[in-house]
Amino acid sequence: MKAKHNTFIKTKDFLVSAEEFSLICSEAQGVLKTTPIPENLEKYYQSEEYISHTDSKESIFEKAYQLVKKIALNNKIKLIKKLNNGSGKLLDVGSGTGDFLAVAKKFNWKVFGVEPNKEARTLSEKKGVSVCENLTDIQEFNFDVITLWHVLEHVLDIDSYVSIISRKLKPDGILIIAVPNYKSKDAQHYKKFWAAYDVPRHIWHFSKSGIKRVLEKHNLKLLKTKPMWFDSFYVSLLSEKYKTGKLNWIKAGFIGLYSNLAGLRSKEYSSHIYIFKKQ
Repeated sequence: MKAKHNTFIKTKDFLVSAEEFSLICSEAQGVLKTTPIPENLEKYYQSEEYISHTDSKESIFEKAYQLVKKIALNNKIKLIKKLNNGSGKLLDVGSGTGDFLAVAKKFNWKVFGVEPNKEARTLSEKKGVSVCENLTDIQEFNFDVITLWHVLEHVLDIDSYVSIISRKLKPDGILIIAVPNYKSKDAQHYKKFWAAYDVPRHIWHFSKSGIKRVLEKHNLKLLKTKPMWFDSFYVSLLSEKYKTGKLNWIKAGFIGLYSNLAGLRSKEYSSHIYIFKKQ
């Protein structure tokens, strides 16, 4: 019997094309899928405002983003060190402009990276970090830690992708995944304007139960879930721009704070870090 699918919400690409998309949920709740998926997804990343592929610090928004990113980098290093009791072999999938790997390298990690965007790879190389274009180009196995910081939502075939990642982890290796949470209060407030839907670049949209179900099929056990405190403010600021055409810092700050405070009770934050261990 064919599974029944329902439209959870309709939204649009506010960054590049202004095209409309639907987020579809099936009877297996917890994961939404962007529909339709365009054939040429690469063109939807071609925007100067797609900040994760640049190191720009020209506008106030970009300066704030880079400052928060620096703080987040230090927190990421502390996290992997705590989980792994030191250094080891690290693979960062979707490594962007290479900042995380460059910092990890200074802490004696043997680093590897994957980044499809050519401009981002070039910036990475200037920081002394060479990365591959595709996950299948990585010939190494037995990684101590593999990280995907806001990457899994972009992957076309999740099961195949996670299967490869699981095989590359050593026994008891750690997988860290960060993704937005469509059940957060900022998502509920902004609805179709919620910037973390980011269609069609984000193909998948996860709840806590959904991502656990997806990953545990690949011998990966969820150990811990952590909030990403800054994401609610960043996403709210972009959402304000999509909704009103302006970067309303005060309103975004209020909604971001409200979302985090609500998360203390509900445990539903704007984005989560999920820590898995290979069984």
